[in-house]
Amino acid sequence: MVQKSILITGASSGIGFDAAQGMRAAGWRVFASCRKAEDCARLAGLGFESPRIDYTDEASIATGLAEVLAATGGTLDALYNNGAHALPGAVEDLPVDGLRAVFETNFFGWHALTRAVIPVMRAQGHGRIVNCSSVLGLVGIPWRGAYVASKFALEGLTDVLRLEMAGTGIKVILIEPGPITSDIRKNAIPHFERWIDWQGSTRADDYKTLLARLYTDSGPDRFELPASAVTAKLLHAVTAAKPKPRYYVTRPTYLAGLMRRLLPTRLLDAVLLRG
Repeated sequence: MVQKSILITGASSGIGFDAAQGMRAAGWRVFASCRKAEDCARLAGLGFESPRIDYTDEASIATGLAEVLAATGGTLDALYNNGAHALPGAVEDLPVDGLRAVFETNFFGWHALTRAVIPVMRAQGHGRIVNCSSVLGLVGIPWRGAYVASKFALEGLTDVLRLEMAGTGIKVILIEPGPITSDIRKNAIPHFERWIDWQGSTRADDYKTLLARLYTDSGPDRFELPASAVTAKLLHAVTAAKPKPRYYVTRPTYLAGLMRRLLPTRLLDAVLLRG
């Protein structure tokens, strides 16, 4: 059998790195892309093919994908859009440029890479496009407005793309992690420090809990699962004859999906405000 290929973005750590390891162990040819050249070099040292793809740099999207296609002879069986970052802070303290920066990485870059991949998959008559969303693509929580907005946008665009790809052989799938062991909180710190003037905010006192969460390693969150739990869903999404449109991961995600469907908005707000 011909070895199937998958391009994974944001593979330097966390969900993306575990996905690269898990898919390789399952027999796939893995292209584990990273934003930084030094991370690509590190993964290459681990035996991965690691093109550099930075979602905020359209030239790197084009050259990274071209590198993949040159290696495979012009085919790609699956794309796993995963790289993203958070910008915590109150919505009223969120500068437009900060929000724009989040969308460049979490949304527009994904769209650019997906658009570039679709003609390849259309020509070969099959393919899987898997987008890693979040429990925060289902419900919003305070202090996470930028990330929530990017994931809500991703959910809507992915739903429409799934409908439009019906009958093409291209399956479009969302994975919805909840609390997963990763560096996303640590990686959010430089974005928070760049964009959020919390000391000048009228809500400065309210930031104490957020600051403690950002800068203090308090151990795993409640119901947190390892990244391998996401990889297991990814493997099913790219191998099942009839993959689900959405794959939930962790108990909070299942609960959020249920509440979103069943609860009136006011009652859902009350639950979310209680944390």
